[in-house]
Amino acid sequence: MTSDPIVTIVHLSDLHFGGFADLKQIEALESFLPSLGATAVAISGDLSQRARHGEFQAAHLFIQRMRAQTPTLVVPGNHDIQWWKSPLDLLGERRKYAKYTRYFGTDLRPVLEVPGAVIAGALSSYGVAFGSLTLRIRDLAVKGHLPRSETNRVKQIFDAAPPGVARIMVFHHNVLPGGLSRRMGLARWRSAHKRLLATGADVILSGHDHQEGAGQIQGALAVSTSGTHSSRVRGGRPSVFNLVKIDAQAVQIQHFRWVSGDRQFIPSDTFSFARRGPPQVAVSVAGGDQGL
Repeated sequence: MTSDPIVTIVHLSDLHFGGFADLKQIEALESFLPSLGATAVAISGDLSQRARHGEFQAAHLFIQRMRAQTPTLVVPGNHDIQWWKSPLDLLGERRKYAKYTRYFGTDLRPVLEVPGAVIAGALSSYGVAFGSLTLRIRDLAVKGHLPRSETNRVKQIFDAAPPGVARIMVFHHNVLPGGLSRRMGLARWRSAHKRLLATGADVILSGHDHQEGAGQIQGALAVSTSGTHSSRVRGGRPSVFNLVKIDAQAVQIQHFRWVSGDRQFIPSDTFSFARRGPPQVAVSVAGGDQGL
């Protein structure tokens, strides 16, 4: 009799190749991540800063080097789309993502199957779109949303997966309030929370807020929020990526913090959430835990 495998996911986000990228961190990630022996790497968007060719080319090379070592899934973030080429989708969806898909493939909602897990990418980044509109002008091209079609599609993928495998959903916008900003990345987030719970996911991987976190939706669904590897950190805090481990009973999220003086990432806070049952709600931020 064999036990269920432990699935380990390196969760990166918001690399922002371009003028804000921290190249020392990128170099450290390339040398350090293979040593973790992860099952897969998931990158939850914002590969670029301005969706420019040079930025995407640098991100493409980075991802190719990751894939040479470990299966890797990537989804676009709000910085990766040229929404002005089709505002409100008036000229169709393809125009907005044409440059992104040139470098990362035409599937904006990729699915990756690895031993012990199915990882489903979802699209939350639409730019100026009806589903993302808010009353805040500054949020017009920043907020994301999760259409019902996205959560229904992911639910079908997870329903078809073999019993016991880890079900991991990846998209860009944060679903829990930012640690310092307290802002939600998704428009209509209450509706999104209900539908995310219904997908059957074991853990959500997201980014966008540029600050790490580990928490839950309604005490039932674990959420990993990865930080940024650019100079655009919140409050001058160190950059962080997350290592997510899933076994038969628990989801464990560990932060790895960047120490600029030593040019290395070191293991930091670790948070565990029951994979089954209703554990107490907690949201991890760098200063400690707080209620959702």
